[in-house]
Amino acid sequence: MVDTHSDGHSGCLEYHSFHSLKRREFLKVGVLSGLGLTLGDYFRLLDAGGQAPGPDPKAQSVIFIYLAGGMSHVDTFDPKPYAPVEYRGELGVVDTNTGEVFGGLLANMAKCADKLCVLRSVTHGEAAHERGTHNMLTGYRPSPAIVYPSIGSVVAHEFGPRNDLPPYIAVPSAGDPFMGTGYLSSAFGPFSVGGEPSDKSFQVRDLNLPEGVDPARMEARKTLLAAVDSHFRQMESGDALEAMDSYYQRAYAMISSQSAREAFNIAAEPDEMRDRYGRHAMGQRLLLSRRLVEAGARFVTVVDGGWDHHEKIKGAMEGRVPPLDQGVSTLIADLESRGLLQKTLVVLTTEFGRTVRINKDGGRDHWPKAFSVVLAGGGIKGGVIHGKTDAYGSEPTDSPVGPPDIAATIFSQLGIDPTRKLMSAGDRPIDIVRDGQIINNVVA
Repeated sequence: MVDTHSDGHSGCLEYHSFHSLKRREFLKVGVLSGLGLTLGDYFRLLDAGGQAPGPDPKAQSVIFIYLAGGMSHVDTFDPKPYAPVEYRGELGVVDTNTGEVFGGLLANMAKCADKLCVLRSVTHGEAAHERGTHNMLTGYRPSPAIVYPSIGSVVAHEFGPRNDLPPYIAVPSAGDPFMGTGYLSSAFGPFSVGGEPSDKSFQVRDLNLPEGVDPARMEARKTLLAAVDSHFRQMESGDALEAMDSYYQRAYAMISSQSAREAFNIAAEPDEMRDRYGRHAMGQRLLLSRRLVEAGARFVTVVDGGWDHHEKIKGAMEGRVPPLDQGVSTLIADLESRGLLQKTLVVLTTEFGRTVRINKDGGRDHWPKAFSVVLAGGGIKGGVIHGKTDAYGSEPTDSPVGPPDIAATIFSQLGIDPTRKLMSAGDRPIDIVRDGQIINNVVA
């Protein structure tokens, strides 16, 4: 590998009219009962008030893999094979196809290291899970004055849906509040798959017609909704009411679109492909994410918990890393074989690293001063190591980068100007990224 060393704005619509609430409740209990009101509510406020992608964006989609709990960098992407065993641990190292070394459990990712960019000098100052998570999912330090939107929500706000798919999707669910919309409208939050793709009974909530409702009957209900809309339009006026119609139309479009529904149908994948990813939670989540970006989803967050290893880290990593290694390496190869890798930015991150000296319980504790993030595809250089840490992995010694820099780079690759401002409540302009610099040395 090669070592390498913020104006437009958009507003958010608010819907607080008494008549609109009455109308929504009427639809909820009357016309649309059983027809996926959660999905309808999801689209209800979605407003294409952002921007078109910049000229020739490098990436068209993002798969954002988030390892909740704090993955150990010295046991994975920044091993220290010459450090004493109480620092380097017992997992060993593996040679990559670029002459570098990864942690010993990453044998498959080592074989595709020429497609990866490892940021070894990521750093911030938040050692608590919640604050570190906020940093990495939003690009901002937490503030008592304002709640910032997640990177995925900003992308949803700027670009909106594509091919009848929600722009921002969470696999398997959006359990973390920092995956949300912050000061933006709740309409720009993630659409949760709501189930585990590795389950045999996996089914996405809201995408299937309720029992007893066939497509013809759905169209009849849609016609009835139009009649109700006409009635209320005579009683009410304003942009809010006019806008609501288009959001329900999007909900209907997603339910009725065969291609949109099929994107979530992981059962359609050949057994051989499902086996390649691995018949475990991580493998099937990543396979579903590939199906979604291939079909047009703009930002898919794949969440995996259980990386908070304060004790017995050797055994814990031996259980958690192999599925990750299999799933991510297969995802990279699969995207490349389909011609999708160069337009799909893959991000593998966590909220912070772990202490470099193993504690008395055989584990590692929280350590935000230095950790690793991996990027691939989407116009990112492959075979690159950016920055480095000291002999123990405790602090960056070259080219440190922070969460705002990573967020700015993601936005830039998508064609979003990272110096752009969004409008929060009270018509207050807020930077999409504050003090973030594009990591130019890793951009192809």
